[in-house]
Amino acid sequence: MLIVFSGLPGSGKTTIARALASHLRATYLRIDTIEQALRNGGLVEVGKAGYEVANALARSNLALGNRVVADCVNPVAESRQAWQSIAEAEQSPLLNIEVVCTDIAEHRRRVENREADVPGLRPPSWQSVLDHDYQAWSSERLKLDSSLLSPAEAVRIILEHLETL
Repeated sequence: MLIVFSGLPGSGKTTIARALASHLRATYLRIDTIEQALRNGGLVEVGKAGYEVANALARSNLALGNRVVADCVNPVAESRQAWQSIAEAEQSPLLNIEVVCTDIAEHRRRVENREADVPGLRPPSWQSVLDHDYQAWSSERLKLDSSLLSPAEAVRIILEHLETL
């Protein structure tokens, strides 16, 4: 099973993804962590390299029969299709989850008060979140509003949805 969390920075996806991965004892892949490790290793511009590393790790873990939770902005059709292709290649179910925060004031507060939890990673500014290229979804996904749900409630909804797959 491949579960891919998508959404803008500060939407709440990492909090929910971590809780779900812990509950499922799944392999947890966070793009922020991978990209910062690439920078720490001397790569100046990570581009899509972080996604390529995460895709390869997801595929190898799915091949082992592990559940995989991917935590990423996943902003464009190309990155979303890559996850789909991995799931298909490994004959694994795929659950796309988009996390949004419809309370703009709360979303901004989260972004502006965020403390870096990945050493060396600079948290985004509110302006960079507003300017982020985030394409509208055209495929099916489970959409969760973190301004209306606690992380525990979101995990419960996801677990209920997984039962239907």
